[in-house]
Amino acid sequence: MKTKTSLSALIAVILIVAQTSAQGKSLYERLGGVYSIATVVDEFIETLLVNDVLNANPNIKEARDRVPKAGLKFQVTALVCEVTGGPIKYTGRPMKESHQHLDITGTQWNAMAGDFKKVLDKFNVPEKEQNELFEIVGTTKNDIVKFPDK
Repeated sequence: MKTKTSLSALIAVILIVAQTSAQGKSLYERLGGVYSIATVVDEFIETLLVNDVLNANPNIKEARDRVPKAGLKFQVTALVCEVTGGPIKYTGRPMKESHQHLDITGTQWNAMAGDFKKVLDKFNVPEKEQNELFEIVGTTKNDIVKFPDK
């Protein structure tokens, strides 16, 4: 009887430790690491490139024509990896500096956020992780959006 009780207690401790470990994973780990993040970023950037709301802004269109798509995907992937707790570090310009000349409006921000949500849903990113991603993205809004009411 003592062995059965000890075994049950050991299993309970292992399950608690396993649950605690799973809960302690970084967002980066829960998203699947760099390859999963890069896959989602690739789809996200491709979606943004054909977004009519964003393309109506001539400053955004000019920047897209000037900046190679592969480089943009690389920088965004590195940024997402870093801000979600991964080992890859973003070495690009700060958000305000890289977006201030684009004259981004609140409507354009919302279009981007809508596309982001669709892509996250397409890849079945769980709601909890989506909420954490949107919280992180939201911290950049004041640096990116120049005209919040438009």
